[in-house]
Amino acid sequence: MKMPEVIENSMIAPCGMNCMVCYVHLKDKKPCLGCLAGDLNKPAHCRACKIKACAAEKEVPYCFECSAFPCGVIKRLDQSYVTRYQVSLIQNGLAIKTRGTAAFLETAKEEWTCPQCGGIFSLHDKECSDCKVKK
Repeated sequence: MKMPEVIENSMIAPCGMNCMVCYVHLKDKKPCLGCLAGDLNKPAHCRACKIKACAAEKEVPYCFECSAFPCGVIKRLDQSYVTRYQVSLIQNGLAIKTRGTAAFLETAKEEWTCPQCGGIFSLHDKECSDCKVKK
C-alpha cells in the first residue's frame, strides 16, 4: 500500500493513534478504514474500544479535547505504546491540539513513508507495507 498524498482525518483515532500506520489498515486484503470510519474489517478489540466509546459519550472527536485528558485509560495505553512501539499517543494528541490535524498528518506522512518505495511503515512492526524493508 502506498502512502496517499493526503491522509484523511478519519485515520486519526480518538486516542491519538494514526490508523494509517496500523498493521490492520496495512493488510493486503480487507484493510481497516480507520477508527472513525465504521467497523468494517476491524478486529474485535477495535470494535469494542472503550476509548472510542468514551469519546463518543463525551461528544468529543479526540481525547485531548476532554477535560479529563490524559485520563488513566489513555495513560495506560500510552505507556504500552511508548514501551512497545516508541510512539506516544498522548504526544500525538497534544501535537494535533497545538499544530492542527493537517500539520500532524503531514509530519506523520513524512515519518512513516518508506523512502525506498513510497509504501507505509507499520507502527507495530516497523516494516514497509510494500517492499518489507525495516524502518
